[in-house]
Amino acid sequence: MYPDFPACRIVPRDQHAISRANISENALKVLYRLKQEGYQALLVGGGVRDLLLGREPKDFDVATDARPEEVRRIFRNCRLIGRRFRLAHVHFGPEIIEVATFRGGGAGLEDDEEPGDRHLENGMIVRDNLYGTREEDALRRDFTVNALYYNIADFSVIDYAGGLEDLQAGRLRLIGADPELRYREDPVRMLRAVRFAAKLGFNIDPACERPLREQGRLLGGVPPARLFEEVLKLLHSGTGLAAFEKLRHYGLFGQLFPATEECLAHEDHDFPITFVSRGLGNTDQRIQEDKPVAPAFLFALLLWEPVRRRYFTLIDRGLDPFEAMIRAGEDVLAAQLARVSIPKRFSLPMREIWELQPRFEQLDGKRPQRLAAHPRFRAAYDFLLLRAESGEADPALADWWTRFQEASAPEREAMSGTSRKRRRRRRPAAGDGAGGGEAGASAAAGGGGVGDGG
Repeated sequence: MYPDFPACRIVPRDQHAISRANISENALKVLYRLKQEGYQALLVGGGVRDLLLGREPKDFDVATDARPEEVRRIFRNCRLIGRRFRLAHVHFGPEIIEVATFRGGGAGLEDDEEPGDRHLENGMIVRDNLYGTREEDALRRDFTVNALYYNIADFSVIDYAGGLEDLQAGRLRLIGADPELRYREDPVRMLRAVRFAAKLGFNIDPACERPLREQGRLLGGVPPARLFEEVLKLLHSGTGLAAFEKLRHYGLFGQLFPATEECLAHEDHDFPITFVSRGLGNTDQRIQEDKPVAPAFLFALLLWEPVRRRYFTLIDRGLDPFEAMIRAGEDVLAAQLARVSIPKRFSLPMREIWELQPRFEQLDGKRPQRLAAHPRFRAAYDFLLLRAESGEADPALADWWTRFQEASAPEREAMSGTSRKRRRRRRPAAGDGAGGGEAGASAAAGGGGVGDGG
């Protein structure tokens, strides 16, 4: 039933590098409170792994033998989430400490061997709330380096799956004798393998690496909303460019962004791959410098090439540039949502970034000033700069907009050809109509609606 791994190894406090000084104060509160209530309480997963590597963990997860309802009884600031995996989230302002009850059943068991609340469909785990012992919990985790525990009772590190050895060797290895079975149980493990390999600089164990190219199609059975969360983790980790390259190497990127992969794989010009790589590299740098990053910009970046190609197809059919860009964005987004869900709070600003691109071509009259006042202008301008750096947009156009932002009001008027003196507006004569005159023509040419089309 269980994989054949070395016997449990317990490393006492004086033989490992983890210090409570490097653990979140709120995580310690949760650990000590559970211990006081008579439950087992251990840090587990990436937090323990990163502490042993001398890295600063992004978050701290707790494992316990307390059931979710018991955790909620202990902590008034607790909320239970999830149906697939029932979890307790203990809230401390912006910080959330995730508390999971020990899972039972071991790795690689068939559905008919499982008593309790665990359900598989076609080999994929769709619900897993079968609780068990600490030992069973360790062997149910994905990678050996994520199956390490820090025990608050005696400050020891507990290793059930040879994770310490793999950590020292820089090796990423799945728990269980059959990697293909583990990927079928949860195809997202393939994305996690790529993410950890990129983040940690580890090598994927050959037995775990081999099925990646063969089983990528299994990602098609994962809910798009879950894949959205995984894509964010992959590309907002500070090593997004490395993760992107590994995803393409193993044929997994096309399972997530099929339209983009088709463009990257068959495009004669090299600027699409340059564009995506530059954008992800810039995102990595911002994350490493603790600067904010916007998911909307990231998804605008990843989907731009199919949007751009669709845009020119619609232009050839006679649509005007603004309508063509709106339609292109709608078409590409509709197809993409079948693979990776993009919530509206991100898809709307993403589309605005695209829809503002044709307006950068309008350099006369009041249009530049109106565009510069648009709430999404800065993101759209950064997008234009990236296009120019990648050889897709005219560098002279990007330079014009850079100078326009830095110019004084009189200089802006000179650049756009507007007079310094405001002319008195002429009352429309009979027959002119509501859209007559310079103002009406300007509005019709792109003053409004493009940015609001999302």
